[in-house]
Amino acid sequence: MGDATTTPTSALLLTILQETLSRLATIAFAARLGPSFSPECKRYRLLADIFNDAAMLLECLCPLLPTRSLRVAVLCSASMGKALCGVAAGSAKASLSAHFARRDNLGELGAKDASQETVISLLGMLAGSVIVPRVVSTWAIWTMLVALLAVHLGTNWLAVRAVSMRSLNRQRANILLSTLLETGQVVLTPAEVAKREKVFESDGVLRWHTGQILGYCRIGVTLQELLVHAEGRGSTRKSFPDMKLDLEKFLFIFVHRKYILWFDESARQAFIVLKKGAQPIDQLQAWMHALVVACEHGRGEYKSKDQALRYPRYKAAQSKDEPHGLLSWAGLKADMVLYFEKSIRRAGWDLTVAAMQTRPGTRISGLEGEEDDDDDDDDDDDGH
Repeated sequence: MGDATTTPTSALLLTILQETLSRLATIAFAARLGPSFSPECKRYRLLADIFNDAAMLLECLCPLLPTRSLRVAVLCSASMGKALCGVAAGSAKASLSAHFARRDNLGELGAKDASQETVISLLGMLAGSVIVPRVVSTWAIWTMLVALLAVHLGTNWLAVRAVSMRSLNRQRANILLSTLLETGQVVLTPAEVAKREKVFESDGVLRWHTGQILGYCRIGVTLQELLVHAEGRGSTRKSFPDMKLDLEKFLFIFVHRKYILWFDESARQAFIVLKKGAQPIDQLQAWMHALVVACEHGRGEYKSKDQALRYPRYKAAQSKDEPHGLLSWAGLKADMVLYFEKSIRRAGWDLTVAAMQTRPGTRISGLEGEEDDDDDDDDDDDGH
């Protein structure tokens, strides 16, 4: 505790408090962000190192604090940071190991990874036994600590950036699909997308490949939430004059699709409801649909170089009170995902992995809004 007068009982109580808070933090962290560990494994692998290094730094700062209450708070925060590190690192490591085990040799990969960590730990101890006796002043200790932490985070950032994931999460889908929409034919490979990918990206952002933010999207929301925004109760936009007629026309657009989409113009936010049986390719098509609609509102109509992919724009899209024409036109653009599905697979992308959802969601089994948990089997028949 950084206090020589502390009793063994106080130390024991502090240990109990640290363990309790760290385990509660583990439960809350896994419950809140569990679905995003696999889609955003690169982010959480680096975030785990940040948690660990921050906890280590807090423990070193603890003896310098003036009061016992501050020291207790800092030690508890350090324990929670290490606990979060364990959750994030373990989850991200599982996804990265599955990515590198291309010959279904996950066991071999795990054994070699453990051997590599053992060798690195051994080299670290040998280097420490040589360096530590020569670092005697407080200034030198803190300089060495900060420098080593900076090197640790910097090398891990470079390592994470070098990984080319083959699954399409939200950010990689933005880069791939916006490039395809603008060129009409270019399908980027995982390596090309990895060079443009950010380690830390805003959750649900609809970003063009040039970096412009067009809006935000939430996928896997309930049908009730989508209808609330469609009626205008969830935003500042006025309600439609005849909601029943508009609702019929609106739902008809998505009758043959595995999703339903609505775009809130005032908030620049898209809401996607997934139907039961929606596959990863359907989620990717829904995300492209949202990207096209956000593009129309955010940066004007783009110019495709492929004349065959220039679909006529419905006149109804010109009216702010009748957005169904724009949704239909954007749906035709979203069908490019199906048109280029083979090209996307040939480029090296794995379209069998669902990596678009980062929050627990729902599935609907019919237009009446009956909902099922997101964990239901995706192979079930859809409702009509």
